[in-house]
Amino acid sequence: MKCKPIRAATEIIGRTVTNSRGEKLGRIEDIVIDGPRGQVAYAVLSFGGFLGVGDRLCAIPWDVLVEDPHSGCLLLDVDKDRLRKAPGFDKHHWPDMADDAWASEVYEYYGVEPYWGSKTRP
Repeated sequence: MKCKPIRAATEIIGRTVTNSRGEKLGRIEDIVIDGPRGQVAYAVLSFGGFLGVGDRLCAIPWDVLVEDPHSGCLLLDVDKDRLRKAPGFDKHHWPDMADDAWASEVYEYYGVEPYWGSKTRP
């Protein structure tokens, strides 16, 4: 089945995320926007639970998600073990995603340069 091209947050939230091996990693729970910069900062991935119970959330830097040109679905090129060790949180205790130290740790974990560079975000 071919997915539609991504055009709106409502088309991203709930979308399944797989890795390059075709393993299901989880689904997109939410999108986090850096308002002052007008930039998508993270996709919040839910994984590891069963029917929504016990799910763990993690912020995935937007730049590490890619749309599979064949299926149109989202790919995250990490294996399940690496994802289990990723900085995460539960749905009732979200971190301060505007905190530079926390955000830098997340971006470093996925091996990408933060979109705000080395400057402090507004």
